Amino acid sequence: MLHEEKFIRAIAEHEQLMHDLRRVRGLHLPQCYIGAGYIRNYIWDVLHGYAVRELHSDIDVVYYDAQDLREERDIQLECQLRELTGNAKWSVKNQARMHLRNGTDPYLSTEDALRYWPEIVTAIGVQLDEEDRVNICAPHGLYDLYALMVRRSPFFTDADYYNQRVQKKCWQQQWPKLTIITD
Repeated sequence: MLHEEKFIRAIAEHEQLMHDLRRVRGLHLPQCYIGAGYIRNYIWDVLHGYAVRELHSDIDVVYYDAQDLREERDIQLECQLRELTGNAKWSVKNQARMHLRNGTDPYLSTEDALRYWPEIVTAIGVQLDEEDRVNICAPHGLYDLYALMVRRSPFFTDADYYNQRVQKKCWQQQWPKLTIITD
């Protein structure tokens, strides 16, 4: 509970992120969250005492809609968000179809899909309810995020891919307090 309270407070203090969360809420997509690097990197910045930086290559929006699996819909939503914000970093993915790309069994929900993301610290999503309360989707919890630990999700089975990914990201250069666990 301690991590959740700190996390929610940190998210609420990030003005741009709150604006982005409101925009995404306005899309009215089922089980919809902003996740991955936007969230993870911001919390790492907070824990390192850095000012807010925009060190994410994209703004990942994930949702789950098994009734409409068209990739064109995701592209249309990305274009809509880019036009609204002037920011080209938006990436929208319906997790109900991502198992096809990932070669796994179908996911049952957004939370189930996040469970299979490579790193535990990346498998975190945030949304706002209608009263602007922060809701968290973190199937592995927030411990690793606040422990500044990067390790492979137990559900992500490709250890070689994970190891190459964390090496390529060079996260410790940006956040030297991180501990990266490789297989």
